[in-house]
Amino acid sequence: MTDNISTRELSLQMLIEINEKGQFSHIVLKGVLDKYQYLPKKERAFITRLTDGTMEHLIELDHIIDLFSKTKTKKMKPLIRNLMRMSVYQIKYMDSVPDAAVCNEAVKLAKKHKFGQLSGFVNGVLRNIARNINDIKYPDVKKEFNKYLSVRYSMPEWIVRKFIKDYGNEKTQEILAAFQSGNSISIRVNTAKCTPSELKDILCDEGVCVEEIEGFDYAFVISGFDYLNSLESFRNGLFYVQDVSSMMVAEYAKPEHGDHVIDVCAAPGGKSTHIAELLNGSGFVEARDLTDYKVSLIEENIKRHGLSNMGAVCMDATVFDEASVEKADILICDLPCSGLGVLGRKKDIRYKMTEQSLDGLAELQKEILDTVHTYVRKGKKLIYSTCTMNPAENEENVRWFINRYPEFELETSKQMFPKEIGNDGFFIAVLKIGRASCRERV
Repeated sequence: MTDNISTRELSLQMLIEINEKGQFSHIVLKGVLDKYQYLPKKERAFITRLTDGTMEHLIELDHIIDLFSKTKTKKMKPLIRNLMRMSVYQIKYMDSVPDAAVCNEAVKLAKKHKFGQLSGFVNGVLRNIARNINDIKYPDVKKEFNKYLSVRYSMPEWIVRKFIKDYGNEKTQEILAAFQSGNSISIRVNTAKCTPSELKDILCDEGVCVEEIEGFDYAFVISGFDYLNSLESFRNGLFYVQDVSSMMVAEYAKPEHGDHVIDVCAAPGGKSTHIAELLNGSGFVEARDLTDYKVSLIEENIKRHGLSNMGAVCMDATVFDEASVEKADILICDLPCSGLGVLGRKKDIRYKMTEQSLDGLAELQKEILDTVHTYVRKGKKLIYSTCTMNPAENEENVRWFINRYPEFELETSKQMFPKEIGNDGFFIAVLKIGRASCRERV
């Protein structure tokens, strides 16, 4: 309890910000946890789990509530709707919390926020759900497979249909299950400041549990710490938090001594700093992004990592830059996308993304590729990547690009699925410019 606000009330406030006001869950949660860093670790862990868990299971929670309530969730007052959701989440998924306590705290919050007239409704529905929580009826898996997957894994039906169309029934269920299997925290060693073994020893001295990642001698999975900023090793820039799938960009880029690298959509700078570190002080990495705020995030990471061969620039990737033509040995195009590969970490994307918006994102990616492809020097490479699983944004865009610019050849590409390499779904393609460019042929 702090400032007369309980941990449950903090979660309730965040859920309203996310679900009713359209804020991004990871930003809202970070803001609250930063503000209340002084809370005991146990309380902050409770807030995180309750908020994240409610978002992760939103469709399932609404399904359960609607089975027992005459007033459906869509027609409830926003505060009551989110109060019911987080309460049912506790009943179903938080065994350490007594059902009676959940109901009592929900009633208290309803009354505190001037909904005393609905406290009887809240109490009655929640207690009925608690009594029947082990006998919840779900859509029939044989007759309504898509709807079953949607409710069981809290994924909008349109995404379920899309995954089934692209990857089949079995693979879709694997993907959805992976999203709900929990996420580990992977880090990349800042080799410009220390060796992996040195960092491991430092982290262990800080009380952090460290696990090695097979095939990545510069990366670890960490756990058992309070929060990142409490670690001196993090504040000193000895490591960067990054999913292993995202590390593959630098792995595929294979920078060579002295390379000039341009990253056109770089914020917050994970892939760029990785490449700069691999260059070992040589060459230069030019990390660009659209706004001053995004550039400031890159600059913060450059400073924290102590990189002298990297700089940040505010630049719109859709606007052609004559000075960049044939300047890059490696052009990184990790472009804005639908984010269907990170639904396990960013729970609210599934509820904010629409089927119609996918086409717009694919067109934006084409526009950027159209604009920046001439920045690659002859014989060098363009790395195209997204954190999504959508052929229109991935494989189809690569085919479109090669057909449009035949001087580029596809060296390799890979669609990674959640838990295959790291936590996230991720796509990457390496395109090398070999033959004469369009500019030269004209």
